[in-house]
Amino acid sequence: MTGVTDTTELTAVAAQAPRARTATSERVAALAQRHGAPAVLLLAGAVSALVFPAFATADNLSGIAIQSATLAIVALGMTFVIISGGIDLSVGSVFALGGVLAAWASQYGTVAALLVPLAVCGGIGLLNGLVIARTGLEPFIVTLASLLGARGLLLAITGEGATTYLVPKDAALLDVGRGTLLGVGYPVFVAALLCVLGALLLQRTGYGQAVFAVGGNAEAAALMGLPVARVKVLTYVLSGLLAGLAGVLNTARLGSGVTILGVGLELDAIAAVVIGGTLLIGGAGSISGSLCGVLLLGVIQNVINQIGNLTSSLQSVVSGAFLVVVVVTQSYLSRIRRLR
Repeated sequence: MTGVTDTTELTAVAAQAPRARTATSERVAALAQRHGAPAVLLLAGAVSALVFPAFATADNLSGIAIQSATLAIVALGMTFVIISGGIDLSVGSVFALGGVLAAWASQYGTVAALLVPLAVCGGIGLLNGLVIARTGLEPFIVTLASLLGARGLLLAITGEGATTYLVPKDAALLDVGRGTLLGVGYPVFVAALLCVLGALLLQRTGYGQAVFAVGGNAEAAALMGLPVARVKVLTYVLSGLLAGLAGVLNTARLGSGVTILGVGLELDAIAAVVIGGTLLIGGAGSISGSLCGVLLLGVIQNVINQIGNLTSSLQSVVSGAFLVVVVVTQSYLSRIRRLR
């Protein structure tokens, strides 16, 4: 009897071993998905500081932060959209349109320079959300149409790009874009505050939890009684508002509404969000991860500038290659987590 008991116990232990290894693999995969982007950012920053002495200076780090601020605001809205299972290709054109409208409206005061672009850009987001939620059309097609429409509206306002509106030199709007606190530009503080509020909205409110649920499985979310259509509409409105606000801040920093800006910004925002660990299929992601993705792209661009003899187009090559690696890694980690 003792021999039979020992054999049974050994068999049970042997059966538990694969399950234990699977559980460990799943925990490691989950940890990598949640904290991979911050770890890579810290590693890239440390290596850059060792290789390039000028990288870790206060002026250079401040420059990276100010250059990344507008992208961080756009990526914030994109994070909500992708987690909800959608995509927003219009943010680059909406960003440029918001900047031009801010410059045009600044002649009527700072309040107008803020409200006019936010109203128009929020309206574009509302239109995107309503069409996607009510008709069931693919977000890719709807927001691609909005990309073209917003760019066309921008060209109509500026006479096919021939007119560049300038912000009056005495406008308070310029202080918002060019002012500094402790050597750091105001747009950086605006972006940081919005990211904190966005994280709280995503993680601590019913709307945020509904965004995750809709992105994970919209049909199941509807069966649970969640307002799927309303969640989608609000998400695209948020994306439009944030893209427009980023355009306003960029115009406040430059002092003019430059019509050629924003081309490809939607791809940078998507890249930053995906690099930060948000799944393109929806249902998972974080604001902190997207912020790390934005900063990582900023570090890559800055390192290319530090090298000096490389073309700026190399940044796109490096970012694209890095994005492919991240997507493949995410897919592999997701498969590991599903094996349990």
